[in-house]
Amino acid sequence: MSDDEWWRDAPAKPVIRVEDGVRARSQRGEIARSWWSRRFLSVLESLGLSGRLDRGKRYARQGQVLSLSLSKSIVVGQVQGTRPEPYRVRIVARAFTDEQWEQVEQALAGQAVFLAKLLAGDMPDDIEAVFDGVGLRLFPDDLQDLSMDCTCPDWQVPCKHLAAACYLLAESFDTDPFEILAWRGRGRQELLDNLRGLRERSGPTPAEEREPPLSELLEEFWGPPTTPPAPVAQPAVAAPDALLDQLDALPVIVRGKPLVELLRPAYRAMVEESE
Repeated sequence: MSDDEWWRDAPAKPVIRVEDGVRARSQRGEIARSWWSRRFLSVLESLGLSGRLDRGKRYARQGQVLSLSLSKSIVVGQVQGTRPEPYRVRIVARAFTDEQWEQVEQALAGQAVFLAKLLAGDMPDDIEAVFDGVGLRLFPDDLQDLSMDCTCPDWQVPCKHLAAACYLLAESFDTDPFEILAWRGRGRQELLDNLRGLRERSGPTPAEEREPPLSELLEEFWGPPTTPPAPVAQPAVAAPDALLDQLDALPVIVRGKPLVELLRPAYRAMVEESE
């Protein structure tokens, strides 16, 4: 038995339970709900460390994570294990440079759908394609782009403490997808401000130039029309006195005849004169 394998036969110690730890919202099934958080967890699950990941998921659901905070490119936390002193975990993703983010922002600002979704607080489904287009990967594909370490004696990465932190991190991505972008080096407010600035500098689209905003049309909407409406074409009448047939019989008798019958010669005479 090598020195690195002594722990396999060592008696298991009970985990020190935590009363007020950070507990995963999902208590069964999958933890990640959104496509972007599932995409993040797929990197861990591709490593084939199912045993440690399962134990890490139980830690996350039991509330063994004492703290977890995310800043630019780094996530740090504390996880309570079998020892009295909590283990310190760190998950680091490579942050993009300002020049790289400028390329991403230019590409995002040029896509109206992406821009609208981001301004509404949503993560566009095809946002990975934008990063791919400028030669970047939004989500780490392997451990070469994702550095993790823990103060526990387990040499395998990720250990169950790191796995627990990753599952809670995925849940935080569900709540706020902008944390993924912040992890890569661009905070929410800075990104949105930059996108708005690019949008304003690029000017209105041709459609926006043709169509003024509704706020500028309120007086015209409620006021009289600026141009008279076009005349409505009247249907042709087969006979000049056909209109009289559509009226109810007038209860008027003149010289022993109904008024309608006396009016018919006049209607026919007017049509003949106009022709």
